[in-house]
Amino acid sequence: QVQLVESGGGLVQPGGSLRLSCVTSGFTLDYYTIGWFRQVPGKEREGVSCIRRGDGISLYADSVKGRFTISRDNAKNMAYLQMNSLNPEDKAIYYCAAANIWDRNCRRIDNYEYWGQGTQVTVSS
Repeated sequence: QVQLVESGGGLVQPGGSLRLSCVTSGFTLDYYTIGWFRQVPGKEREGVSCIRRGDGISLYADSVKGRFTISRDNAKNMAYLQMNSLNPEDKAIYYCAAANIWDRNCRRIDNYEYWGQGTQVTVSS
């Protein structure tokens, strides 16, 4: 049974940091691209960052470049999203997802077949 479970969300003050974790099971992480997406009510789910299988190249949305860092540990079946310098616009539910399809643009949401349940991130003073 495939599962992705996010954790690490919460309430943080502007300028603060959070580290999201995604534990995966039921598939071999080495063969999957991992993406982090976020969604706020009334808006489409946005690709925040992704890290490709094979070459390990990572991509970021312009809004988070220089502040967020994606990583993965295939041996531990884990993926992470380090989020620094958070601002109120980063408030959203964050999801991790896995894609078996290799795509140079790994932020393409349609490629992702497995999803976690999401973790809430709130940035407020």
